[in-house]
Amino acid sequence: MIKVEHLSKHYGKLHAVDGISFEVNEGENLILLGTSGCGKTTTLKMLNRLIEPTSGKIFINGRNIVEQQPEELRRGIGYVLQDTGLFPHYTVAENIAIVPNLLKWDKKRIADRTFELVEKLNLSRSHLKLYPAQLSGGQQQRVGLARALVADPSVLLMDEPFGALDPVTRFNIRQEFKHLDELKRKTIIMVTHDVQEAFELGDRICLMDKGRIVQAGTPVELLFKPANDFVTGFLKEQRLLLEFKAVTLNDIWDLLPNIKTRSSKNAINCNCTVWETLKIITSQKENAVAATNPINKETKTITFTQLMSTFNQYQNSEAV
Repeated sequence: MIKVEHLSKHYGKLHAVDGISFEVNEGENLILLGTSGCGKTTTLKMLNRLIEPTSGKIFINGRNIVEQQPEELRRGIGYVLQDTGLFPHYTVAENIAIVPNLLKWDKKRIADRTFELVEKLNLSRSHLKLYPAQLSGGQQQRVGLARALVADPSVLLMDEPFGALDPVTRFNIRQEFKHLDELKRKTIIMVTHDVQEAFELGDRICLMDKGRIVQAGTPVELLFKPANDFVTGFLKEQRLLLEFKAVTLNDIWDLLPNIKTRSSKNAINCNCTVWETLKIITSQKENAVAATNPINKETKTITFTQLMSTFNQYQNSEAV
């Protein structure tokens, strides 16, 4: 869906982005992760030509983006900012309708799509008449997301979308984000400096430093197959929790005790992470949960002790 080749952005002697290349598959969520000044936001803004690159090429859906007018390109790409970027003098409804109006949608189509998104994003229709200043931070972020999604773009760019929220609201919005069906059919590139956020939401992560990609891979690959000491050090402080959130039941399935259950009713999918499974187990009276492997339809019963023991075994095997 997205292909970046030898992309650079120089400001005099400063190489903000220095010859990076990566690809994003259709339906994938790629996270650009790194500290402030590493070049991740500059990279994101070059994808929709808010910043023109010094050199390199960008292809979206097989087409070089320089072959399109910037305005045309941006109408086909959803863009979510940290501070939402909502127009303060527009109502919520008017903010959401900006791109559909540019695309000459009729009023009924705009209204129907707006109502659909408002419902999905846990807003009410009464919010549509309000102005951004009358909304909470979480509500503003939901409106910003609705505006980015309203024209149903295939590509969504997100620049620190939850960065301005308080920790509790940020956690809740992230959980909604993970389960929102609108996003499951999008190709997403998200910028963040929050390691936990990257590991929770990303299919793959590009860890950047000084304008370059230090390592690109799945969360598990970054944890257990770091490219160098920088990657190891960057993840060191939060490593254990990151492992819990990166490793899935599918990763450790063959190591789990073969304790089968008679019923697969209410069984969880083995794509659940160890962290998610632990939370489910501890909420059960019997301190156990059934999990099903969708490939071979095998169902196993997993207890807290068995899960922790197997997870420890997996850690040791990957560390060898």
